[in-house]
Amino acid sequence: MKLILIRHGQSQWNLENRFTGWTDVDLSDKGRLEAAEAGRKLLDAGIIPQYYFTSYLKRAIHTLQIAAEAMDREWVPVYKDWHLNERHYGALQGLNKADTALKYGDEQVHIWRRSYDVMPPALAVDDKRHPRFDPRYAELTADELPATESLKLTIERVRSCWEERIVPALRHYGDVMVAAHGNSLRGLVMMLRHLTPDEVLSLEIPTGTPLVFELDGQLSPVKYYYL
Repeated sequence: MKLILIRHGQSQWNLENRFTGWTDVDLSDKGRLEAAEAGRKLLDAGIIPQYYFTSYLKRAIHTLQIAAEAMDREWVPVYKDWHLNERHYGALQGLNKADTALKYGDEQVHIWRRSYDVMPPALAVDDKRHPRFDPRYAELTADELPATESLKLTIERVRSCWEERIVPALRHYGDVMVAAHGNSLRGLVMMLRHLTPDEVLSLEIPTGTPLVFELDGQLSPVKYYYL
C-alpha cells in the first residue's frame, strides 16, 4: 500500500505572506504549475492512486484536480473532508505575517505559529470570517466549528479522518492520495512516524511535492520519500 501526501501548491496568500487558515484562497500561477508537476512526478514514478482525499478548501481541491489531470486520472473517486482543512488561525486570518510581527512582536507571532498547544486569538462569533457563516459547514455543530485552533487540536481532528476514512480506503484500494495542507498533513505524518510534539513542530512539508509512504499490512511505514 502507498499513501501519497501532497501539500497544495503555492496559494495567492502564501505569495502575499498572509495567514490563511480556513479562508478559501485559490492557487497562484506558481501553485498551479507545482500541482501539475506533482502529477507528472507520480506518473513518471509509476505510482497510480486509486482513491483521493482532499479538504473543503479550493487550494487543496484544485491541486488535486490539476495533479489528477496530469496523471490522466480525473475519474478516480474523491472524498472531501473538512477534517483535512488547514489549521484555523482565528483572528490572524488575512493578516500579513510581517505586519503582525511588527504589531505583536516576533516572539509572540512565533509562539502562535510554532507552539503545539497554543491558540492564536479567536474570531468573534459575529465575525463574518467565522465558519458558521459558510454554507459548506452548515451541518457541523457549534462544538465542531473552530474560531481558532492550536496544532494539537488540528491533529486531533485529522486523526478522526485517518481512522474513520483513510485507513479503510487504504485497505480497500491500496494506493491512496491526500491533497491537503501543511498542518493537516503534519498530523498524518506525526501518526505514521510516531513523532513527538517537539518533532512535529520542526517538520516542514514543501508545497506541491509528493511525499510517498510505503506501508505494510499493519499500515506501518516500510519507507517514505519525496518525489
